[in-house]
Amino acid sequence: MPAKTMKNSPIPGEIISIVETLEKGGFQAYLVGGCVRDLFLGRTPKDWDVTTDATPEQIQSLFTKTVYENVYGTVVVINEATEEITLRNVEVTPYRLETGYSDRRHPDQVKFSNKIEDDLQRRDFTVNAIAVSLSKGAIKDIIDLYGGFAAIKDKSIQTVGNPRDRFNEDALRMMRAIRFAVELGFSLEKGTLAAIHELSSAIKDVSLERIRDEFVKIVLSPSPMKGIELLHETGLLKHFVPELEKGIGVSQNQAHAFTVWEHLLRSLQHAADSKWGLEIRLSALFHDIAKPQTKGVSRVTGQPTFYGHEVVGSRETRKILERMKFSRATIEKITTLVRWHMFFADTETITLSAVRRMVANVGKENIWDLMNVRICDRIGTGRPKADPYRLRKYKSMIEEALRDPISVTMLNIDGKKIMEVGQIAAGPKVGLVLNALMEEVLDDPKLNSEEYLQKKTLELLKLTETELKTLAEAGKEKKEKCEEENIKDIRKKHHVA
Repeated sequence: MPAKTMKNSPIPGEIISIVETLEKGGFQAYLVGGCVRDLFLGRTPKDWDVTTDATPEQIQSLFTKTVYENVYGTVVVINEATEEITLRNVEVTPYRLETGYSDRRHPDQVKFSNKIEDDLQRRDFTVNAIAVSLSKGAIKDIIDLYGGFAAIKDKSIQTVGNPRDRFNEDALRMMRAIRFAVELGFSLEKGTLAAIHELSSAIKDVSLERIRDEFVKIVLSPSPMKGIELLHETGLLKHFVPELEKGIGVSQNQAHAFTVWEHLLRSLQHAADSKWGLEIRLSALFHDIAKPQTKGVSRVTGQPTFYGHEVVGSRETRKILERMKFSRATIEKITTLVRWHMFFADTETITLSAVRRMVANVGKENIWDLMNVRICDRIGTGRPKADPYRLRKYKSMIEEALRDPISVTMLNIDGKKIMEVGQIAAGPKVGLVLNALMEEVLDDPKLNSEEYLQKKTLELLKLTETELKTLAEAGKEKKEKCEEENIKDIRKKHHVA
């Protein structure tokens, strides 16, 4: 791949400044790792890594604000303007050699080096083992000792050196290989894939927190369905979410074109295609996870049944998420969405009051996410992607349920204040005044001020009871008409009756 491909890629000024500061200090400095890979792919890097022959102490001496709290020599440069770690996460690390990984995560020994070649040989995948130096913000030299450019061109993920050695150093790299493949749209090189198959059980030596972080990145990738399939095919998945594999080969009723396993993966993929977030994606992945253990057969139709799978599924989902140490807030939301995902079933029988109760059950903040999980569920059955009448009807009913009804409680005055202002006792007259005030505010919302309403109250209380009743009735009628118009607008918006 020609160097000029990268010269047009934007490298932020602060990154160039860090490289130039190191070079002015008499040291070598290279961009390395994922940021180089992403630049050659035309992607915007999320993180920036600089490697140098300077020691941590020498790096610190060149910058005003730094953080250095590890044994690997990594120094994080602090943004002097905000005195916070830069949002670009610029890490400056000395060239280093690593030997021995007895815990299959950390090197037993780290030695700093003065050769970039030593640093590149310890990296995980060839696409991450390219280093570039800069000159005036453009590429000066490219060091590609392990065929990283060729791997990028071939869209291939392969390890630096022997894959068994790399995976024995850190077993999590097996999941990272799959994650890079689905993030970048690459495939796994034959030898790398074979080594993952062979060493998959070693993932048991990795903490569930680290596994969770890679799993989340796979789920958040553009192709999570492929990612989960690779985790299964390589033998990794059974070591941290074996519950998912129970759906393999489990047939469903005639409403579904796929097995439980296929349905869950397709539901997840639709969430990804829709660019929905982690909680919806995980809810889509787990929503039918209890179908295998709740499966029965209808005596009437002979079709499979899965009574109560949403209740059992929410409990199973909680166990999985707690085991993988997700946050409490994430666990509560996902288990709630799994528990109630079956609610939207039949628009002919569902009532607005039932929708209101559902909103109360899941919370206003979750109701649209629940709707999206249901959409994933539907698409995952193999049905057409067109937005059906049923889903439009659900959306309309939710909007109606969430809408604040037009009410005298919206007035900036209440019955107690009317009694105080008019110096009257509680009675029918208070309600008549409120409804009469509502009629005026509906005509002109700007009149809904405390000062105006108190002044108007005194005027209304001078009217006869018959006159006041006439105004109150006009207020009630206008309120009801506005209610009807609001509901008509919502239903028209969703093209439902």
